[in-house]
Amino acid sequence: MNDLISRRLKHAREKAGFTQAQLSERLGFKDRQTLAAIEAGQRKILAEELVRAAQALGVDLDYFMDSFRLDGEGRFSWRAKEVSPNLLEQFEDRAGRWIATYLRLGESKGAKTTLLQPTLTLNERSTFENAIAAAEALGQEWALGDVPAIKLEEAIRKHLGALVLHVDVNMRSGVSGAACQVPGLSVILINRNEGEGRRYFDLAHECFHLLTWEQMPPEHSEPIEESYRGKGKHKRVEQLANNFAAALLVPRRVLEPLWQARDGQNINEWLNKTASYFRVTAKALRWRVTNLKWLSKAEEAAIQEDRLTANGRPSKEQRTKPKLFSQEFVQRLRTALAEGGLSVRRAASLLEMTIEDLANLFTSYDLPVPFDL
Repeated sequence: MNDLISRRLKHAREKAGFTQAQLSERLGFKDRQTLAAIEAGQRKILAEELVRAAQALGVDLDYFMDSFRLDGEGRFSWRAKEVSPNLLEQFEDRAGRWIATYLRLGESKGAKTTLLQPTLTLNERSTFENAIAAAEALGQEWALGDVPAIKLEEAIRKHLGALVLHVDVNMRSGVSGAACQVPGLSVILINRNEGEGRRYFDLAHECFHLLTWEQMPPEHSEPIEESYRGKGKHKRVEQLANNFAAALLVPRRVLEPLWQARDGQNINEWLNKTASYFRVTAKALRWRVTNLKWLSKAEEAAIQEDRLTANGRPSKEQRTKPKLFSQEFVQRLRTALAEGGLSVRRAASLLEMTIEDLANLFTSYDLPVPFDL
């Protein structure tokens, strides 16, 4: 508990923009060394000191002791479009509770975590060709087959030990997905309300970040355009991630015969049909073909952006959404409830659900509901 309080205190201080000296003065310490020792876990904070810290930092006391939060532990990178910092902070708090719930329930059962993370030998000086080659090689190593999107999520779980969660995000928020690094666990969050092609592209993009996080830490918030062509270090990282994701989902060895066999087919129709085969967006496929330099000037001119929306399908066509969260997440939650490690009301609160919604969550995974309604 002392380690938790130390981490939360440091996180809240930095978030509030206080230096150790400034907060020490507000807490009545003679110098900043006392606060430094508390944040380092070398000295316990007294109850009255914690109360003053909560008041100075504008948080409640529960903030320092609630283990079902991720404050001060996780590093997030969000794929979002024109989202306000305040809205992103709110959603990060929600996501942190989901991830912390999975972690804490696992810790109580002795679940294994790993500090060893596979990495790609890429850095910000790598070329786009390097990123593409790495993706092609990874697809072969993970045996993703001709349509990698189908097997990618399970491969990420198997080879990276990562948790993949499909979550509900309001489409108007602009949040598409995220990667998160927590000691012992990597996490990918996918907005399940997005279209299929966007979800798979985000999954592949965030996979790149998990594999390159230490040598190329992503920004806290990043754009979601496949054709992103900005400048600067972090924009370069996003370009590498986009090239990697496109090559991973659309292997050249499979794409090239399809391109050669198009036999005069309208370029818009070919992009829509082929993108649907690979489970990607037609716009993402367009940039894949463009980067391969296969498009003639005539074909480039014939492409109509409005015809590529939703891969040419009617806008009213029903979208099939993945199940909420994931099998392993829901199973771990059910075990905790069945064994008394977590109350039903606490679980519903953490997931921001009614008790009836919680029961429906278990039913959706064909799991017995571990409580009476």
